[in-house]
Amino acid sequence: MLLLFGFFGCSKKSAENISDISVKDSLSSYFSLANNFNLPRQKRQEYNYKAFDIVVNQDNDSLNRVNLFKIANRYYNINNWKDFNKTVHIVLEKSESAHDTLNITKAYTYLGDYYDSQAVLDSAFLFYYKAEKMYVKLGDNSNLGKMLINKANLQYKTGNFLESEKSVFNVLRITKREKQINNILYDAYNLLGIIYGELGEFENAITYHNKALGISDDEIIPKVFQSKATTYNNIGFLYLNTQNYLLAKSYFQKGLEQKNLKMQKPYVYAMLLDNLAYAKFKLKESEKLPELFYQSLKLRDSLKLTSGIFVSKIHLSEYFASKKDAVRSLQYSKEALLLSRITNNPRDILLSLKQLAVLEPKNASVYTKEYIQINENLQKAERAMGDKFSRIEYETDQIKDENTDLETKNRNLLFGFSAFAVLGLFLYVLKAQKTKNRELLFKQEQQKVNEEIYNLMISQQSTIETSRVQEKKRVAQELHDGVLGRMFGVRMNLDGLNKFNDEPAIKQRISYLSELKNIEQDIREISHDLNREKSELINNFVAIVDNLLEDQKKTFKPKLLATIDRTIKWELISNSVKINLYRIIQESLQNINKYAEANSIKIEIKKRDGNLFLTITDDGKGFDVKKSKKGIGLQNIQSRTAECNGTVDIHSKKGNGTIITIAVPFENKQILT
Repeated sequence: MLLLFGFFGCSKKSAENISDISVKDSLSSYFSLANNFNLPRQKRQEYNYKAFDIVVNQDNDSLNRVNLFKIANRYYNINNWKDFNKTVHIVLEKSESAHDTLNITKAYTYLGDYYDSQAVLDSAFLFYYKAEKMYVKLGDNSNLGKMLINKANLQYKTGNFLESEKSVFNVLRITKREKQINNILYDAYNLLGIIYGELGEFENAITYHNKALGISDDEIIPKVFQSKATTYNNIGFLYLNTQNYLLAKSYFQKGLEQKNLKMQKPYVYAMLLDNLAYAKFKLKESEKLPELFYQSLKLRDSLKLTSGIFVSKIHLSEYFASKKDAVRSLQYSKEALLLSRITNNPRDILLSLKQLAVLEPKNASVYTKEYIQINENLQKAERAMGDKFSRIEYETDQIKDENTDLETKNRNLLFGFSAFAVLGLFLYVLKAQKTKNRELLFKQEQQKVNEEIYNLMISQQSTIETSRVQEKKRVAQELHDGVLGRMFGVRMNLDGLNKFNDEPAIKQRISYLSELKNIEQDIREISHDLNREKSELINNFVAIVDNLLEDQKKTFKPKLLATIDRTIKWELISNSVKINLYRIIQESLQNINKYAEANSIKIEIKKRDGNLFLTITDDGKGFDVKKSKKGIGLQNIQSRTAECNGTVDIHSKKGNGTIITIAVPFENKQILT
C-alpha cells in the first residue's frame, strides 16, 4: 500500500517538546500530555478533553484561538474526527467574529483536512481552495504551496493524474524562491513519485522518490513525522508493482528499521509490516508468515484504519489461496468485500470482486457483472468530481468577486452618495443636452443632404430634359421649314392650275389638295407630341418617379400599376418632402422584392382634404406588424414620414398582403387651387 503524504496533516502543525511538562501550569501540562505518543490513545484523549474544557470558555482573544487550534491538532493526531471538526468550527466562528483573517484561513485548511480524511473530496477541495485564495491575498507563498499540494492530492485521489502533476509543478514554481521549503519539497517530490507510478513512468517515479528521500533528514522536517520510513515504503511499493520483490523487501525492511516508528507513526509501521509480508509471500518465503500479516491487521484494527484493514484481509486471502486453504481465503475475501461496501469505497469493492471471481468460479459471472457496472460508475464519478473541482473554483471566485463588489458599493454609497448623486445629475443633464444637440445637428445635416441629393437629381433630370427640348426644337424647326416649303410649292402649283379648267388640271388640283391634308396631319401630330413632352417636362419629380417605376417593371417579376395625380403642382412642394416620398417608394419596393413574394403592386399618389396621400399596396405574404416594428425598413419609412410632418398607417397580416398609407399635409395651400 502506498502512502501519499509524509507529514502534511494536522500532526505536522504542532510538534512540541513533550519532555518538559510543567505541573504548575495545568493547561500547558494537558497540552503536552495529550501530545505524548508514549501514552495510550485513550489517556491522550482525556488530557485533551480537560484542555478543551479550560479553553472553550475563555475570552475570544488571539491566545484563545491559538489554544483551540492546539486542541484540534491533538484530536487529529488521535483520529478523533468528530471532536476535531467541532473544535475547528468553534475557532472558525471566533476568528470570523474577530475579523482574524490569518486564523480564518487556517481554519479553512483544517476543515479541508477533515473532509479529506472523511473522503468527502468536493468539500475538502472547496475549503482548500478558499484557503488558497486567502494565502494569495496575504502573499504567504509557503502556506500557499501547502494548499496547492493538498489540492493536488485530491486530484490524484479522483484519478486526475495529469491535473495533479500540473498542480505540483505549480507549487515548485511558486515556492522556488522561498527559504526553508524542504518540508514542501518533500511532499511535492513524494506526490510526483506516486503520480508517475500510477502513470507507469517507473524511472520518473523512482527519481522523485529518491529526491524526497534525499531531503527527508532535513532539520526542518520533524523526526516524529517519519518521512524516511514513508519514502522507503513508497519506493518498495514501486518495486513490488514491477515484481522486483527482492528489492521491494529490502526497502520495507529499511523502513521498519527507523527508530520510534511504531510509537510515532503506527499506521506507517503497520503498512510496512503488511507490505513486507506480501513481498515475502511473493518470494515464496514462509518465515514469519502469516504472522506478519496478522500483526499488521491487529495494529490497523486497533487504530480503526479501515482502508488498511481491507488491504490486510485481501493479502491474507491471497496468501491462504496459495496454501490451498479455500475456506480461510474465501472468508477473508468476503470480509474485505463487506468492509468495502460499508465504507462505500468503489476501488476496494472492485478489488474484492476481482478476488472473489477467482476464488469462486461458479459465481464469477455475477462478480464480473457487478465489477463492470461499478467500474463504469467509478469512471463517471471521477470525471464528474474533476468537473466539480473546476466548478467549485469558478463559483468560489464568482462569489468572492460579487462579495468584493458589494462591499465596495456599500462603502461608496455610505461615504459618497450625495456627492455622486449631484455629480450624476449634472452629468446626466450635460449628456442629455449634448445628445439633443447631436440629434438636432444630425437632422439638419440629413435635411441638407436630402436637399442636395434631390437638387442633384433635379439638375441631372433638367440637363437631360434640356437636351431633349433643344433637340425637339431643332427637329420641329426643320419640320416647320420643310412643311412650309411643301405648302408653298403646292400653293404656287395651284395658282398655276387656276388658268386651266380641263380634266387633267382638275385631277392635278385634287392631288395637291390631298397633299395639303397630309401636311395638315403631320403638323397636328408634331404639335400634339411637343405639347405632351412640355407637360412632362414641367413635372420633373413625376419623371424621376416614373424612371424608378420603369426600372422596377424591367427588373422584377410583380406586375406594377402606378397612378399619379397630374394636377399636383410639384414645383410648389418642398424638395425635402419630395425626396422623402421618393425614398419611401424606393424602400417599400425593396422590401416587397426581398420578402413579400407578391404578384402585383399598386402605387397611388393623390391629393385629398388638404393632404398628399401615397398608398403602396401588394398582394404578398404579409407580416406581423407588431413583431416587425423594429425592422430597419419600417423604421426608415416612419422616420422619413415624421420628417415630412406626416403620418404612416401600415396594415398587414400573414397571407393577406400589405397596405402602407402615407399622409403628408400640404405646406402651400396654392397647391390645392
